[in-house]
Amino acid sequence: MESHERVREFDRVVTPHLARAYNLAHLIVGNSADAEDLVQEASLRAFRGLDGYHGGDARTWLLVIVRNVCYSFLSRTRNVQEVVEFEEEQHSGESATPEASVLQTADAADVRRAIEELPTEFREALVLREMEELSYKQIAEITGAPVGTVMSRLSRARQQLRQRLQKQAGKGA
Repeated sequence: MESHERVREFDRVVTPHLARAYNLAHLIVGNSADAEDLVQEASLRAFRGLDGYHGGDARTWLLVIVRNVCYSFLSRTRNVQEVVEFEEEQHSGESATPEASVLQTADAADVRRAIEELPTEFREALVLREMEELSYKQIAEITGAPVGTVMSRLSRARQQLRQRLQKQAGKGA
């Protein structure tokens, strides 16, 4: 592919998804400066890898690259990896959704802070599903996890988010 064709293809495939790429990077690494740097690095990798893109969901393709760049960065900068314990009571089948009422009373800063406090795997699944509106299958492709694991992470993320927001609401009262 010639240089000008590559630039046009990049603009068509990658550029429309850069805001979503930044959102994902920011929520994985937790700060704006690193997120900007990592999206730039991911964009460069996407540009170099355009020959390997053969159509399909460009957003998912780019977000996989962003996710990999972010986790590589985190593994270089953090020595401790989060371990998440399985909690049976969170998977007990309760279908009530009181988080909706909690979210309505919490302001945006409280919600963002609570999301940022979630373990990385949960935060990532929640952001991809609720903010980026990706399907379970797309999230599974991006994270490399089975669909069942994605569903479990989402359930646990919502439960922990609800608990954090209820706790914050209790402190403010």
